[in-house]
Amino acid sequence: MIRIALKMLVGDRARYLGIVMGLTFAALLITQQSAIFVGLMTRTFGSITDLGQPGIWVMDPKVQFVDDVKPLQDTELLRVRGVDGVAWAVPLYKGLLKVRLHDGAYQTCNVFGLDDATLLGGPPEMVEGTLADLRRAEGVIVDENGANGKLATVRPDGTRVPLRVGDTLELNDHRAIVVGICRVSRTFQSQPVLYTTYQRATTYAPRERKLLSFVLADPKPGVDPSELCARIEAATGLQALTSDGFKTATYGYFMKYTGIPINFGIAVLLGFVIGTAIAGQTFYNFTLDNLRHFGTLKAMGATGPLLLAMILVQALVAGSIGWGLGVGGASLFGIVSRNSELAFRMPWQLLAISGGAVLFICLASALLAIKTVLRLEPAIVFKG
Repeated sequence: MIRIALKMLVGDRARYLGIVMGLTFAALLITQQSAIFVGLMTRTFGSITDLGQPGIWVMDPKVQFVDDVKPLQDTELLRVRGVDGVAWAVPLYKGLLKVRLHDGAYQTCNVFGLDDATLLGGPPEMVEGTLADLRRAEGVIVDENGANGKLATVRPDGTRVPLRVGDTLELNDHRAIVVGICRVSRTFQSQPVLYTTYQRATTYAPRERKLLSFVLADPKPGVDPSELCARIEAATGLQALTSDGFKTATYGYFMKYTGIPINFGIAVLLGFVIGTAIAGQTFYNFTLDNLRHFGTLKAMGATGPLLLAMILVQALVAGSIGWGLGVGGASLFGIVSRNSELAFRMPWQLLAISGGAVLFICLASALLAIKTVLRLEPAIVFKG
């Protein structure tokens, strides 16, 4: 009977393709838009992920997300180091500074100032040069996307010359020499990223009374990071979060205070509704066109559960094919756009969500058809 159900499904090519295309469109739109949303949200805390090693971030109590920098007094570093359970603590400068290029144009960059002694919190991957090159006079490391994009020199004929090791930049009337190229996560605002030492970064930055952006710390062996965060907060009055906690806080801020979730949620919902409408209507019409076949099977003794199984198999087979094509199309889109400014990230949980959405569409479509078939009288076979 299952074999007969599959032959009925593919026998009407037009209906079959209509069902599959409707489900493909739904799976494609749900997966693609959700992957762009996840990719965009991942970029909001990309700088936390890139720094990697520090287990704890200490900051002003009013800081809401990683780019919401509220500088601290330099003495706060010593206070954090004095908390019981802290293995080490180093300063971090993070700020947006304008960089003057060779052609006189200005570009805003994310500048990170790393601890001069340890260089903790450096870029996760070096393409050219080494992290230790930052100790050279006036040295900075530039991210690969920025070097090839916004920091590239534009010639009169329109061609772009990427920034290379040995080139110079100007930050706040101070010269900086590119000593390395790194690969980092793209930022939420797609600004180029520069790394230098802490002392050099505070020289580049506009003069302010407080320039310490964050204190990066790590617990001693055997000390629970969450417990140490509570100790730091109690001893200093500052806010201390684990790396995962800071990511959650940053992600939560953008979810709560921006329109990004609503915009992408509407697109995903639209794909779900359209997919349900197209697939449901097409599958229902397919069932109506095959009522005589179902009536014949019922007249031959096919039970309700058997007919139910046939319809579910038809819906699930069409759904599996449509989901596979839709996810494949979304994956291809992600591969093609992987080197562009477009944010795209597809974790396995996203595949499970899109699969669940397509499964719901299939079951809803099958439910409409099942009601009609179960109420069918076998005598319909002998009519006209």
